[in-house]
Amino acid sequence: METELVTHNFAPIYDEHSRILMLGTMPSPKSREVGFYYGHPRNRFWKVVSDVCHEPLPETKEDKIAFALRNRIAVWDVLAGCEIRGADDSSIRNPLPNDMSVILETADIQAVFTTGTKAFQLYKKYCFPKTGIEAIGLPSTSPANCRLSYEELYKAYSEIRKYITIMKEG
Repeated sequence: METELVTHNFAPIYDEHSRILMLGTMPSPKSREVGFYYGHPRNRFWKVVSDVCHEPLPETKEDKIAFALRNRIAVWDVLAGCEIRGADDSSIRNPLPNDMSVILETADIQAVFTTGTKAFQLYKKYCFPKTGIEAIGLPSTSPANCRLSYEELYKAYSEIRKYITIMKEG
């Protein structure tokens, strides 16, 4: 598979009530094909986050947007573009970061979470110097990350619950 220049092609999910920012690296080929975040049918992002929030799994793009906004979760990616081979984050070259101020100037983000090691590394290098908000790295929900059981993912992603609970009480 050849490396290709990829540009992020869909808008972030957020509104003025968003308090948690969940950042992936870059949409996978399948996500780009369906035009939405974590679009591969075996990606466990929407399942684990909805389970952590004690809500039913959102099925449609509209349900996922409503779920995220209802739970004050913003969803975006660290990169606006890069050269990448398929969905292989380790092949990323010439990364172009997204401008996080797009969300941060509208929403009072209390915590930033990255979904995967590469997203964490790229956020730390390119975004943290501008945002000043430390990211909390979570494991990737990609089907390529099959070494982690669903239970291990759930335990790791439960970290977001403390921010959701604080926000619902506040």
